Amino acid sequence: KSDMIIAGGVNIYPAEIEGCIHEHPQVGDVAVFGIPDDDMGEQIKAVVEPLPGVAGDDALRASIMEHVRARLGKYKWPRSIDFMDALPREPTGKLLKRTLRDPYWEGRDRAI
Repeated sequence: KSDMIIAGGVNIYPAEIEGCIHEHPQVGDVAVFGIPDDDMGEQIKAVVEPLPGVAGDDALRASIMEHVRARLGKYKWPRSIDFMDALPREPTGKLLKRTLRDPYWEGRDRAI
């Protein structure tokens, strides 16, 4: 529940979007979270770790979006996708979403 994204009054659960993106054959790992949007409250951001040897570029971004569009409703599509060589994790392997999300919420009165 703490990871839930609220966009335009709709509750969106990142796990479903992450699962869909993770099924893409060139994706090694993915994190999905909400970032500020002045009109909708939050928008969906995906950060992808491509498989080794795969370039995180516009071609991969387009391929991932094509994959997502065929499987999820439009309101669940990421509005932007960034790439990282390795997603931040604790020594135990837990993904540090807050490390990814916090820079987008700096200077805001509240984090939805």
